[in-house]
Amino acid sequence: MALSAVSRQVVKKVLAVETPEGAGALVRRSIGSMTLRNLTPFLMLDHFHVSKGAGFPDHPHRGQATVTYMLEGSSKHEDSAGHKGTIETGGVQWMCAGKGIIHAEMPVHADGVPEPRGLQLWVDLPKQYKMVEPSYQELGPNQIRVAYPEGQNGPTKIRVISGKSHGVESPVRPLGGCWYFHVIFEKEGTIFQEIPAGWTSFLYIWKGSIKVGPKESALDVPTFHTAVLSAEETETGVSITGTAGTEFVLVAGEPLDQTVFQYGPFVMTTKEEIQKTLIDYQMGQNGFEKAHKWKSEIGNK
Repeated sequence: MALSAVSRQVVKKVLAVETPEGAGALVRRSIGSMTLRNLTPFLMLDHFHVSKGAGFPDHPHRGQATVTYMLEGSSKHEDSAGHKGTIETGGVQWMCAGKGIIHAEMPVHADGVPEPRGLQLWVDLPKQYKMVEPSYQELGPNQIRVAYPEGQNGPTKIRVISGKSHGVESPVRPLGGCWYFHVIFEKEGTIFQEIPAGWTSFLYIWKGSIKVGPKESALDVPTFHTAVLSAEETETGVSITGTAGTEFVLVAGEPLDQTVFQYGPFVMTTKEEIQKTLIDYQMGQNGFEKAHKWKSEIGNK
């Protein structure tokens, strides 16, 4: 490990407790819960499990990006801008809601296939991008580039959903800085992942266990925990040791110097902007022209 490799440390650990959400879905929410708020630019992290008959029918968004990453099974999506498709296991949808969109996210259930499970991360948009046109960046499971810190026969591989890892870069270009990695330990090992200085970073683990930080002060992070990392300017990344079969996401984002006013699926920077958003939604204007006319096919079966 190079002398310049100075590791971040865990400053907070939060257990994501499973709770009901949407129409019959179950989620483990960490970021956005009462125990973990104000983690700019991140607004919410849900580890979701959608059983048969459950889902997330038609609902609006404004002012944030929603990143849906499927861990098992698949999920259909459809929106008021005419966009529709399926996110398969290992695929990601990076949706910038911008000034307004209505969409539905519904699971795919079939005999002999896993029930849909995945992660949804909400990332706050910089205020200058709050009212842009909605847009999507999607990668199928075979389009996500993979980094091998110690070669293809090494103990770890990193699926690079956004950002850069060990010489591999994702084509995804978020509005505002955000790196998102799915790290898999196939054997016991240790990695050092670089993170831009000063960025907010966290990891969420759903399989196995890891030790995070410098060897002499590494902390254990068990399954279903979110660990927030330190952000000293001298820290160049994070050292992580994992056991065989361990899987987690490591996410980092550029902090935003702006206030957060959130009303459900609407995220703006002032109370007045939220009031204006509610009026726009009620009146069907400024991005919500189809709010009361459009109905998805998948969310209204």
